[in-house]
Amino acid sequence: MVEVVAALIRENGRFMICRRPPHKTRALLWEFVGGKVEAGETKEQALARECREELDVEVAAGDVYMTVVHEYPDVTVRLTLFDAKIISGVPKLLEHADIRWITPAEIPQFEFCPANKEILAKIMYDCEVDPERFRGYGE
Repeated sequence: MVEVVAALIRENGRFMICRRPPHKTRALLWEFVGGKVEAGETKEQALARECREELDVEVAAGDVYMTVVHEYPDVTVRLTLFDAKIISGVPKLLEHADIRWITPAEIPQFEFCPANKEILAKIMYDCEVDPERFRGYGE
């Protein structure tokens, strides 16, 4: 199992999503910024490193929002999503094909990596999005 961390960065009722580059697995799907935890790193250290490498920002990790285990055909991941805040820098496209700030109600307009489905359902539920809008998430 591969340990992966990601950041739920929220501002003004929106949260940040990033589009995977076309040359990587799960190409052009949307996700939260983050990546693999390397040997000797804590999850919080990995999150800070990934945000620097992918967006050129410094983040402060807060509480764990949710942890999910997802089995892809090629790998099983344990994804830990942290509430996080940008403490310095402005996000840049160093790794991703695109960055967007979306509201929970806009989630169904984007095609996300399958490991994020349960998390997205929780975000919509927590934000009281009409349940009909998130049919198919978290299943």
